[in-house]
Parts: sequence; C-alpha cells; structure tokens
Amino acid sequence: MYRLKIVDHVILLLGVFVMMAPVVVAFFTSTHDAAEIHRQGLTLTWGNHFAETYSTVLNREGGFTGQVTGTRMLMNSLILGIGFAIGKIILSMLAAYAIVYFRFRLGTLFFWMIFTTLLLPLEVRILPSYEVMHQLHLINTYTGMIVPLLASATGTFYFRQFFKSIPDELLEAARIDGAGPIKFFFDVIVPLSKTMVAAIFIIMFVYGWNQYLWPMLMTNDESFYTLVRGIKQILLVWVGAQIPDYNEAFAIAILAMLPPVIIVVVFQRWFIKGLTESDK
Repeated sequence: MYRLKIVDHVILLLGVFVMMAPVVVAFFTSTHDAAEIHRQGLTLTWGNHFAETYSTVLNREGGFTGQVTGTRMLMNSLILGIGFAIGKIILSMLAAYAIVYFRFRLGTLFFWMIFTTLLLPLEVRILPSYEVMHQLHLINTYTGMIVPLLASATGTFYFRQFFKSIPDELLEAARIDGAGPIKFFFDVIVPLSKTMVAAIFIIMFVYGWNQYLWPMLMTNDESFYTLVRGIKQILLVWVGAQIPDYNEAFAIAILAMLPPVIIVVVFQRWFIKGLTESDK
C-alpha cells in the first residue's frame, strides 16, 4: 500500500513537472534582455532585467499609435473575461430555469436545439457574426467583443443538470408560501446555485480570457487590444531589421497566465464542488 502511494506521488510530481516546466523556463528567460535570449536561447538562470522588463511591459506606451500599454491590454482582457463569464452565467441560468421549471410544450426539443449550438463554434459562424456586429456598429466596442461569444449551450447544459437535481419539494413549498417564478428564482435557485455559478464562472472566464481570433477581427483600434494579442504584436518585426523583444513577449505570456491561475486556485474547491453536485 505504501509503495502504491509512492508511485502515485511520483506520477503526480511528473505531471506537475511537465505542466510547470515551460512556465518556469518562460519566467526565467523573461528576466534576461532580448539580445542575450537571441544569442543563447531559453535559459533556467536568473537574469538582471526582471524589474526593467516587467515595468516596461506594463507601463511603456507602444504599438503603431504609441499609446497602448500592457496595463491597458490587461484591463481589456479582464473586461472580456469577466464580461463574458457574467453574461454567460445570466443567460444560461435564465434559459435553464425556463426549460426545467416552466415545463412548456416542446421544452426538451428547444433544449436540444440550444445544445446543438455546441456543434457550431464561433469559428464556423464567424463571418455572419461579424456582419451582424458590423451592421449594429459594434466594431471596436466591448459589446461587440463579448455578445457573440455568449451564443453557446455549455452553461445552459450544466445549469439544467443542476436544476434537475434540486428536489421538487422546494418548488411545492415555495408555491404554498405564495412565491412566484421570479421570487423562487432569486430566493431559492440563485442561493443554491452558488457553487455551480463559481464553477461556470471559472470555465467561462478562462475561455473568454484566452480568446484571440474574435477580438482580433472585432478590433482595429489598439486601445481594445488584449494581452493575448499583445504577445503577437511584440513579435511582429521585420526579419533582419531588429531583434524581437523576446523578453517582453515572455513577460506578457507570464502576465497572461496569472489571472486565470489565481482564479482557479482561489475557487478550486467551489469549482470541484459545483461540477460534482450536478450529478447528485
């Protein structure tokens, strides 16, 4: 039994090493200057440019307009991630609530119609989605970046499964007490769904935070650039003209990892509890 535990821990440690090694290498490499990285490649030694590199990434005004900063891109990524997660939770909860508790005719059919949107990711419907946003004059807006991403059934599916696990006795008790659909939703369903909300928030925040293609299409104003796009912009230099700022690219990559990691670490118990409670 003791040997099996040792084997389990060795396997887990190997998994941690495989997952963390690229991040550690990127972090140490970001502390060197670009010329040194260009000569020596990736490194596991500590450099002397940590404060300079990260201060430059966050505060230096750059880009074609000379106005965008890493802090601005960080805020754009936060707005996109948080806005998408909150919007997705609200839309999914309302849809799942209507399907489970109103029990109207063809409710199951409508659910499966919604569920089939998982077969149509944004990349498939990207041209009509862009055209709609263009007609609505939502190019270079946070609304245009967020709203089209909400059209998927992931959250609706999870909330539907969770709502179906809630005992029907609660609904009957609420009816006896005179609670209507709105009061039952806010006073009973929402408090019971806290762990599920936390789990969906983490999933959707990470999904929205890592978006690259759609924000790139929806924005040509640098003030709306996200961190993920900022990494690409740093490396866009003419070959032979100058050395790319590898250290800054690695620094932005590290900064881009931090918010999702922090959210997952802080809410990991709620995340696990929210996903497992839907099976009860």
